Amino acid sequence: MIKDITEIAVKNKRVLLRCDLNVPLDAKGNVLDDFRIEKAIPTIEYLIKKGARVILISHLGRPGGKVVKKLSLAPVQEKLVEYLDLSVTKAKSCLGKEIREWTEKMAPGEVLLLENLRFHPGETKNDLNFTKELAKLGDIFVNDAFAVSHRSHASIVGLPRFLPSAMGLLLKEEIESLSKVIKKPKRPLVGIIGGAKINTKIRPIKSFLEKVDFLLLGGKIANIVLNIKGVSVGKPLPEPEIIKELEGLELTNPKLRLPVDVSVALNGVYERKAGPANVRKDESVLDIGPETVKIFSRIISEAKTIFWSGPLGKIEEKQFAIGTFGIARAIAQSDAFSVAGGRETVSFLRESNLADQFSFLSTGGGAMLAYLSKGTLPGIEALE
Repeated sequence: MIKDITEIAVKNKRVLLRCDLNVPLDAKGNVLDDFRIEKAIPTIEYLIKKGARVILISHLGRPGGKVVKKLSLAPVQEKLVEYLDLSVTKAKSCLGKEIREWTEKMAPGEVLLLENLRFHPGETKNDLNFTKELAKLGDIFVNDAFAVSHRSHASIVGLPRFLPSAMGLLLKEEIESLSKVIKKPKRPLVGIIGGAKINTKIRPIKSFLEKVDFLLLGGKIANIVLNIKGVSVGKPLPEPEIIKELEGLELTNPKLRLPVDVSVALNGVYERKAGPANVRKDESVLDIGPETVKIFSRIISEAKTIFWSGPLGKIEEKQFAIGTFGIARAIAQSDAFSVAGGRETVSFLRESNLADQFSFLSTGGGAMLAYLSKGTLPGIEALE
């Protein structure tokens, strides 16, 4: 049984709190969407109230194990100060004797933000020496970073080996909410998968087809499935490993629903609506079409439980966001228990003023799908 932070004594303890503060930044380093920071606040405030010495650790982007100035957590520090309305100090690194001595001198209720974990190659490699050095900075480890708990990284699966551990309030909320989707869900259960990140979505598809009543595909993943099966020949061409992974997927499975019409572009410029079979080799599919929205919306209207990850079109361009908005509105208008996850999906819902009409918004995209597929994650297992 995994303990949460309300079940452990944290007063005057150095609590190494793994958050996911990986937020999008603009070219000037301003935070574009602070959803993940906002979701981290309740756990931080709880620890402050209980007199813990709070040491925040997180990554930002993919610096590849080296210092990349534009991926510093400095912009995150500013947002934390806004939310907490108290001083948050940021260290220049996340390791070293100086940092360790700093943590030992902290007062109860003080908050220290360490620099980007991924500036060190040991983080993503789950290096033992890196983990041991990181563990010296805390007395207790708390994992509140659901969105990266599908990664076997040092700050996720390594630290629980060396420190008494617990889950934070956000991780607990994520598990409880997503469990409603996989443990005796109200049916019909409908899954919707889109987006451009293919790697974290291919493997769960086969698993979902065994669990759901309908699986609706859009975005790049639908385009690739149609391409592999010879229905559509538009760009981009799928990679060999992706082809191999999806070869066993049967288009005739009655649970699987793919776009029946799409918005087609040539060199990124909108051209026309077409059936997938009528897309030419030099064209790209950038959104689902109106007939697909109607068909998907009918299925959604009868659902009792829905999970969704990934936009169904190129939503950064308004003309290719129509399909995604149509599906989002259909879910918002349904009576189903609805869960949406993934940074792009959640940002779109917040910008469209539809976020409040969903039952739960997950901080994870790939992590959410992995949890719904397997019922656990490496970061959760490590706490056990």
